[in-house]
Formats: sequence, structure tokens, C-alpha cells
Amino acid sequence: MRLTVFGATGGVGGEIVRQALDAGHEVTAVVRDPARLTVTGERLHVVRADLSDPEALRGAVAGRNAVLSGLGARSRKDAGVTTRLTRAVLAAMAAEGVRRLVIVSAAPVGPAPADDGLLDRALRSVVSAVFKNTYADLRETEAELARGTAEWTSVRPPRLLDRPLTGRYRTVVGGSPRGGRTIGRADVAHAMLAMLDDPATVRQGVGVAY
Repeated sequence: MRLTVFGATGGVGGEIVRQALDAGHEVTAVVRDPARLTVTGERLHVVRADLSDPEALRGAVAGRNAVLSGLGARSRKDAGVTTRLTRAVLAAMAAEGVRRLVIVSAAPVGPAPADDGLLDRALRSVVSAVFKNTYADLRETEAELARGTAEWTSVRPPRLLDRPLTGRYRTVVGGSPRGGRTIGRADVAHAMLAMLDDPATVRQGVGVAY
């Protein structure tokens, strides 16, 4: 497949690029600073662009089979950036007729498992309060997706870890895995790539966790 990856210098985005190349895909990585991209490969094309300008992004998505986004706030001070940049990505995709989009969101944006234990409910409440503005940004991002016509999937992991790829994780379409507190960034990337061809995940939020 011909894929475009936004947020390619981040933890999840970099793993998406690496794993996509290993799987034989042709990858276009859209970045602000190419020097921060540590992944290399013969099928990798690096595009430097203003991520807030849809016109500047059109060439990066034109003719691609799908787009994956690891865009997100790097700190609580950046709340609002995900919605703003995702709007630009959606506009560029619409202009070029590209429909499939998989983004990374966060577990608190989706519904909690009905049978979660007391500790997990308490942890979710604390985390949601601490990162209130960040999750509000992600909820607005998902609302933006829902208002549009793209064939989107929002992948919602809990606390992210830097761990090697395992390929062993749980997913729940429209919900969250019970007791799912952590997952490695490499496994989130793996799940996002796996969902590209899964029609059950189109226009759905998908919880993913160990």
C-alpha cells in the first residue's frame, strides 16, 4: 500500500513508519523537522510541510491508499493542537479524494468498560481530571471526524509505554478492554496498521490495551 504518516517523529508515528516499511509498504512521512526522523528506508519519502496548511499537505496525501496520524499534544500546554492539525489533514484528504484515515486518540475519550473494577474507575477519573484539556481536544478531534465523510478509525490506548513490539494486545470496537491500563507504542502502531483493512473499525473508536 501507499501510506502517508503524520506525526512521524513521535513515539507512535515513528513506529508506524518503521513497521509499515518492514511490511513492504511505500511510506510518505510528513514532518516539520526531517532531522528528527530517525527511520530510514528505500520506500520512505520524507515531506517537510506546515501541518496546519491543507494546501501544503495535498501533495503528501495525493494518490495514497490511506493516511495514519500519530499527531497529538506533546504536553498539556499544547491542548487544541490535535483538532487543529487533524482538520488540515482531513481537508487535504478531501481535496485529493483520499478516504481512509486511522488516528491515535486516548482511552478516556471512549466509554469505560461497564464491568471495570473500582481501582480502574478511580484511575480513569484521576487521569481524566489531570489531562482534562488534552482529552477535550481529542474529543473535539473525534467529533470533527464524525462530522465528515472520511472512513476513519480512532484508536484509543491507555498509558503508553516504550516497549518492544509484542503483537499481543486486546481490542474492543466501540469500547475499551476491561482492566486495560497500559500498552506499548509499538503495539499501538501495529494495531493501527492492522485496522487499515478491517471494515469493522471504519467510523469507529477502538480501545486497545494489554
